[in-house]
Amino acid sequence: MENYKKIIDGKKYSEELLKQLIPLSSKFFKNFNRKPCLAVVLVGDNTASGIYVKNKVNIAEKNGIESIKIILSSEVSEQDLLNEIFKLNENQDIDGILVQLPLPKHISEKKIIHNIDPMKDVDGFHPINFGKLFMGDPNFIPCTPMGCFYMLKNELKDLNGKNAVIIGRSNIVGKPMASLLLSSNCSVTVTHSKTKNLQEHCKKADVLISAVGIPEMIDETYIKKDAIVIDVGINRLQLLNSKTNTSITKLVGDINFEKVVNIVKKITPVPGGVGPMTIACLMHNTIKAAYKNKKQNFVNILGDYF
Repeated sequence: MENYKKIIDGKKYSEELLKQLIPLSSKFFKNFNRKPCLAVVLVGDNTASGIYVKNKVNIAEKNGIESIKIILSSEVSEQDLLNEIFKLNENQDIDGILVQLPLPKHISEKKIIHNIDPMKDVDGFHPINFGKLFMGDPNFIPCTPMGCFYMLKNELKDLNGKNAVIIGRSNIVGKPMASLLLSSNCSVTVTHSKTKNLQEHCKKADVLISAVGIPEMIDETYIKKDAIVIDVGINRLQLLNSKTNTSITKLVGDINFEKVVNIVKKITPVPGGVGPMTIACLMHNTIKAAYKNKKQNFVNILGDYF
Protein backbone atom coordinates (compact mmCIF):
# COMPACT_ATOMS: atom_id res chain seq x y z
CA MET A 1 0.00 0.00 0.00
CA GLU A 2 2.87 2.36 0.82
CA ASN A 3 4.40 1.81 -2.62
CA TYR A 4 1.02 2.49 -4.23
CA LYS A 5 1.22 6.05 -2.89
CA LYS A 6 4.45 6.52 -4.84
CA ILE A 7 2.81 5.91 -8.22
CA ILE A 8 2.39 8.90 -10.54
CA ASP A 9 -0.83 7.85 -12.26
CA GLY A 10 -0.51 9.00 -15.87
CA LYS A 11 -3.88 7.50 -16.75
CA LYS A 12 -5.61 9.60 -14.10
CA TYR A 13 -3.74 12.74 -15.16
CA SER A 14 -4.66 12.13 -18.80
CA GLU A 15 -8.35 11.64 -17.96
CA GLU A 16 -8.38 14.90 -16.00
CA LEU A 17 -6.74 16.74 -18.89
CA LEU A 18 -9.15 15.32 -21.46
CA LYS A 19 -12.11 16.38 -19.31
CA GLN A 20 -10.84 19.94 -19.50
CA LEU A 21 -10.38 19.71 -23.27
CA ILE A 22 -13.87 18.46 -24.15
CA PRO A 23 -15.57 21.85 -23.56
CA LEU A 24 -13.01 23.44 -25.88
CA SER A 25 -13.67 20.95 -28.69
CA SER A 26 -17.44 21.37 -28.13
CA LYS A 27 -17.14 25.14 -28.32
CA PHE A 28 -15.14 24.84 -31.54
CA PHE A 29 -17.85 22.65 -33.08
CA LYS A 30 -20.54 25.12 -32.03
CA ASN A 31 -18.65 28.07 -33.52
CA PHE A 32 -17.46 26.50 -36.78
CA ASN A 33 -19.85 23.62 -37.41
CA ARG A 34 -17.06 21.06 -37.52
CA LYS A 35 -14.83 19.26 -35.05
CA PRO A 36 -11.11 19.94 -34.65
CA CYS A 37 -9.47 17.60 -37.15
CA LEU A 38 -6.30 15.50 -36.84
CA ALA A 39 -4.77 13.69 -39.83
CA VAL A 40 -2.58 10.72 -38.89
CA VAL A 41 -0.28 9.27 -41.55
CA LEU A 42 0.92 5.68 -41.09
CA VAL A 43 3.53 4.27 -43.46
CA GLY A 44 3.98 0.49 -43.55
CA ASP A 45 2.73 -2.22 -41.22
CA ASN A 46 4.90 -1.81 -38.11
CA THR A 47 2.83 -3.48 -35.38
CA ALA A 48 3.76 -1.06 -32.58
CA SER A 49 3.10 1.96 -34.82
CA GLY A 50 -0.27 0.51 -35.80
CA ILE A 51 -1.25 0.13 -32.13
CA TYR A 52 -0.15 3.71 -31.34
CA VAL A 53 -2.16 5.10 -34.25
CA LYS A 54 -5.24 3.09 -33.30
CA ASN A 55 -5.04 4.40 -29.72
CA LYS A 56 -4.62 8.00 -30.89
CA VAL A 57 -7.59 7.75 -33.28
CA ASN A 58 -9.81 6.16 -30.61
CA ILE A 59 -8.99 8.81 -28.00
CA ALA A 60 -9.54 11.58 -30.54
CA GLU A 61 -12.97 10.32 -31.49
CA LYS A 62 -14.00 9.99 -27.83
CA ASN A 63 -13.04 13.61 -27.17
CA GLY A 64 -14.75 15.51 -29.93
CA ILE A 65 -11.88 15.42 -32.43
CA GLU A 66 -12.32 14.14 -35.96
CA SER A 67 -9.51 11.86 -37.09
CA ILE A 68 -8.45 11.06 -40.63
CA LYS A 69 -6.19 8.04 -40.98
CA ILE A 70 -4.00 7.80 -44.07
CA ILE A 71 -2.30 4.42 -44.50
CA LEU A 72 0.48 4.11 -47.07
CA SER A 73 2.55 1.16 -48.19
CA SER A 74 6.06 0.72 -46.79
CA GLU A 75 7.16 0.93 -50.44
CA VAL A 76 5.76 4.44 -50.91
CA SER A 77 8.30 6.86 -52.32
CA GLU A 78 9.52 9.83 -50.35
CA GLN A 79 8.04 12.17 -52.95
CA ASP A 80 4.62 10.52 -52.81
CA LEU A 81 4.62 10.86 -49.03
CA LEU A 82 5.62 14.51 -49.37
CA ASN A 83 2.75 15.02 -51.83
CA GLU A 84 0.34 13.67 -49.20
CA ILE A 85 1.80 16.13 -46.66
CA PHE A 86 1.43 19.04 -49.11
CA LYS A 87 -2.25 18.17 -49.65
CA LEU A 88 -2.87 18.07 -45.90
CA ASN A 89 -1.03 21.40 -45.49
CA GLU A 90 -3.36 23.02 -48.03
CA ASN A 91 -6.58 21.54 -46.65
CA GLN A 92 -8.14 24.20 -44.42
CA ASP A 93 -10.31 21.61 -42.67
CA ILE A 94 -7.24 19.75 -41.39
CA ASP A 95 -5.94 21.33 -38.18
CA GLY A 96 -3.19 18.93 -37.13
CA ILE A 97 -0.87 16.58 -39.01
CA LEU A 98 0.95 13.69 -37.38
CA VAL A 99 3.27 11.38 -39.30
CA GLN A 100 3.83 8.26 -37.19
CA LEU A 101 7.52 7.51 -36.69
CA PRO A 102 9.65 5.59 -37.46
CA LEU A 103 9.49 5.75 -41.25
CA PRO A 104 11.03 3.24 -43.67
CA LYS A 105 14.77 3.71 -44.17
CA HIS A 106 14.42 5.04 -47.72
CA ILE A 107 12.44 8.05 -46.45
CA SER A 108 14.13 10.95 -44.66
CA GLU A 109 12.24 11.64 -41.42
CA LYS A 110 13.95 15.02 -41.26
CA LYS A 111 12.68 15.99 -44.72
CA ILE A 112 9.13 14.89 -43.94
CA ILE A 113 9.03 16.75 -40.62
CA HIS A 114 10.49 19.90 -42.18
CA ASN A 115 7.71 19.96 -44.79
CA ILE A 116 4.78 19.78 -42.38
CA ASP A 117 3.14 23.19 -41.95
CA PRO A 118 4.51 24.36 -38.56
CA MET A 119 1.02 25.61 -37.65
CA LYS A 120 -0.28 22.04 -38.10
CA ASP A 121 2.74 20.35 -36.53
CA VAL A 122 1.00 18.93 -33.46
CA ASP A 123 4.02 16.72 -32.73
CA GLY A 124 6.11 19.87 -32.20
CA PHE A 125 9.07 18.56 -34.23
CA HIS A 126 9.28 21.23 -36.96
CA PRO A 127 12.43 23.40 -36.63
CA ILE A 128 10.31 26.53 -36.13
CA ASN A 129 8.41 24.96 -33.23
CA PHE A 130 11.58 23.39 -31.85
CA GLY A 131 13.35 26.75 -31.95
CA LYS A 132 10.46 28.60 -30.33
CA LEU A 133 10.48 26.06 -27.49
CA PHE A 134 14.18 26.62 -26.83
CA MET A 135 13.69 30.39 -26.95
CA GLY A 136 11.08 30.13 -24.20
CA ASP A 137 8.16 31.03 -26.47
CA PRO A 138 6.64 27.63 -27.32
CA ASN A 139 3.98 27.10 -29.95
CA PHE A 140 3.53 23.31 -30.03
CA ILE A 141 5.51 21.34 -27.45
CA PRO A 142 6.41 17.71 -28.31
CA CYS A 143 3.77 15.54 -26.66
CA THR A 144 5.86 13.15 -24.55
CA PRO A 145 8.04 15.82 -22.89
CA MET A 146 4.93 17.95 -22.45
CA GLY A 147 3.16 15.13 -20.62
CA CYS A 148 6.19 14.44 -18.43
CA PHE A 149 6.56 18.14 -17.60
CA TYR A 150 2.87 18.50 -16.79
CA MET A 151 3.02 15.59 -14.32
CA LEU A 152 6.22 16.91 -12.72
CA LYS A 153 4.74 20.39 -12.30
CA ASN A 154 1.67 18.90 -10.63
CA GLU A 155 3.60 16.50 -8.41
CA LEU A 156 6.35 18.89 -7.28
CA LYS A 157 4.62 22.27 -7.67
CA ASP A 158 8.02 24.03 -7.45
CA LEU A 159 10.92 22.81 -9.62
CA ASN A 160 13.21 25.73 -8.73
CA GLY A 161 16.79 24.61 -8.14
CA LYS A 162 16.14 20.89 -8.62
CA ASN A 163 18.91 18.78 -10.13
CA ALA A 164 17.37 17.08 -13.16
CA VAL A 165 19.10 14.33 -15.14
CA ILE A 166 17.81 13.12 -18.50
CA ILE A 167 19.02 9.85 -20.00
CA GLY A 168 18.66 10.27 -23.76
CA ARG A 169 19.31 13.18 -26.12
CA SER A 170 16.75 12.64 -28.88
CA ASN A 171 14.77 15.43 -30.52
CA ILE A 172 11.61 13.58 -29.47
CA VAL A 173 12.25 13.48 -25.72
CA GLY A 174 15.69 14.40 -24.38
CA LYS A 175 16.33 17.82 -25.90
CA PRO A 176 12.81 19.29 -25.53
CA MET A 177 12.62 17.86 -21.99
CA ALA A 178 15.82 19.72 -21.13
CA SER A 179 14.35 22.97 -22.42
CA LEU A 180 11.17 22.55 -20.38
CA LEU A 181 13.09 21.81 -17.19
CA LEU A 182 15.39 24.78 -17.75
CA SER A 183 12.27 26.94 -18.10
CA SER A 184 11.40 25.97 -14.52
CA ASN A 185 14.86 26.80 -13.20
CA CYS A 186 16.16 23.25 -12.87
CA SER A 187 19.86 22.52 -13.22
CA VAL A 188 19.79 20.07 -16.12
CA THR A 189 22.23 17.34 -17.14
CA VAL A 190 21.59 15.51 -20.41
CA THR A 191 23.30 12.11 -20.57
CA HIS A 192 23.51 9.63 -23.44
CA SER A 193 25.25 6.53 -24.77
CA LYS A 194 28.69 8.20 -24.69
CA THR A 195 28.36 9.56 -21.16
CA LYS A 196 31.04 8.35 -18.78
CA ASN A 197 30.11 7.37 -15.21
CA LEU A 198 26.38 7.49 -15.94
CA GLN A 199 25.51 6.14 -12.50
CA GLU A 200 27.33 9.02 -10.80
CA HIS A 201 25.31 11.58 -12.77
CA CYS A 202 22.02 9.82 -12.04
CA LYS A 203 22.73 9.48 -8.31
CA LYS A 204 22.73 13.29 -8.06
CA ALA A 205 19.28 13.67 -9.62
CA ASP A 206 16.34 15.02 -7.69
CA VAL A 207 14.41 14.37 -10.90
CA LEU A 208 15.43 11.54 -13.24
CA ILE A 209 13.89 11.13 -16.68
CA SER A 210 14.87 8.00 -18.58
CA ALA A 211 14.33 7.66 -22.34
CA VAL A 212 17.17 5.24 -23.11
CA GLY A 213 15.09 2.40 -24.60
CA ILE A 214 16.86 -0.45 -22.78
CA PRO A 215 14.53 -2.69 -20.74
CA GLU A 216 14.92 -2.24 -16.97
CA MET A 217 18.46 -0.88 -17.35
CA ILE A 218 18.14 1.56 -14.45
CA ASP A 219 18.24 -0.15 -11.07
CA GLU A 220 18.73 1.01 -7.48
CA THR A 221 22.41 1.79 -8.07
CA TYR A 222 21.40 4.76 -10.28
CA ILE A 223 18.83 6.30 -7.95
CA LYS A 224 19.15 8.97 -5.28
CA LYS A 225 16.91 8.43 -2.27
CA ASP A 226 13.56 10.25 -2.61
CA ALA A 227 14.13 11.10 -6.26
CA ILE A 228 11.21 11.67 -8.63
CA VAL A 229 11.54 9.22 -11.53
CA ILE A 230 9.82 9.53 -14.91
CA ASP A 231 10.12 6.39 -17.05
CA VAL A 232 9.59 7.19 -20.74
CA GLY A 233 10.73 3.77 -21.94
CA ILE A 234 8.24 1.34 -23.49
CA ASN A 235 9.97 -1.96 -24.12
CA ARG A 236 8.40 -5.28 -25.09
CA LEU A 237 9.92 -8.37 -23.53
CA GLN A 238 9.15 -11.84 -24.84
CA LEU A 239 8.79 -14.18 -21.87
CA LEU A 240 7.91 -17.85 -21.52
CA ASN A 241 4.78 -18.75 -19.58
CA SER A 242 5.97 -21.78 -17.61
CA LYS A 243 2.43 -23.05 -17.06
CA THR A 244 1.32 -23.05 -20.69
CA ASN A 245 4.78 -23.18 -22.28
CA THR A 246 3.77 -20.29 -24.57
CA SER A 247 5.43 -16.97 -25.29
CA ILE A 248 3.91 -13.87 -23.72
CA THR A 249 4.73 -10.19 -24.18
CA LYS A 250 5.39 -8.00 -21.17
CA LEU A 251 5.64 -4.22 -21.31
CA VAL A 252 8.42 -2.76 -19.17
CA GLY A 253 10.15 0.57 -18.90
CA ASP A 254 13.79 1.61 -18.72
CA ILE A 255 13.53 1.54 -14.92
CA ASN A 256 13.61 -1.69 -12.95
CA PHE A 257 10.48 -0.77 -11.03
CA GLU A 258 10.70 -3.45 -8.32
CA LYS A 259 14.30 -2.56 -7.46
CA VAL A 260 13.82 1.21 -7.23
CA VAL A 261 10.28 1.66 -5.88
CA ASN A 262 11.41 1.47 -2.26
CA ILE A 263 14.02 4.20 -2.81
CA VAL A 264 12.13 6.79 -4.84
CA LYS A 265 9.66 9.39 -3.66
CA LYS A 266 7.50 9.13 -6.80
CA ILE A 267 7.67 7.09 -10.01
CA THR A 268 5.67 6.61 -13.21
CA PRO A 269 4.73 3.00 -13.99
CA VAL A 270 4.93 1.24 -17.36
CA PRO A 271 2.30 0.88 -18.66
CA GLY A 272 0.00 3.59 -17.30
CA GLY A 273 2.49 6.39 -16.80
CA VAL A 274 3.86 8.56 -19.60
CA GLY A 275 1.96 6.82 -22.44
CA PRO A 276 -1.57 8.04 -21.66
CA MET A 277 -0.30 11.58 -21.06
CA THR A 278 1.45 11.62 -24.45
CA ILE A 279 -1.84 10.96 -26.21
CA ALA A 280 -3.75 13.47 -24.05
CA CYS A 281 -1.16 16.14 -24.93
CA LEU A 282 -1.59 15.31 -28.62
CA MET A 283 -5.31 16.05 -28.21
CA HIS A 284 -4.41 19.33 -26.48
CA ASN A 285 -2.13 20.33 -29.36
CA THR A 286 -4.76 19.38 -31.96
CA ILE A 287 -7.44 21.54 -30.35
CA LYS A 288 -4.92 24.36 -29.93
CA ALA A 289 -4.05 24.05 -33.65
CA ALA A 290 -7.75 24.18 -34.57
CA TYR A 291 -8.24 27.45 -32.70
CA LYS A 292 -5.09 28.90 -34.25
CA ASN A 293 -6.25 27.76 -37.70
CA LYS A 294 -9.41 29.83 -37.22
CA LYS A 295 -7.38 32.68 -35.69
CA GLN A 296 -9.28 32.29 -32.43
CA ASN A 297 -7.87 32.77 -28.95
CA PHE A 298 -7.02 29.42 -27.33
CA VAL A 299 -7.81 29.23 -23.62
CA ASN A 300 -4.66 27.85 -22.04
CA ILE A 301 -5.97 25.32 -19.52
CA LEU A 302 -2.56 23.88 -18.55
CA GLY A 303 -0.87 27.00 -17.22
CA ASP A 304 1.27 29.84 -18.48
CA TYR A 305 4.06 27.88 -20.16
CA PHE A 306 1.88 25.63 -22.30
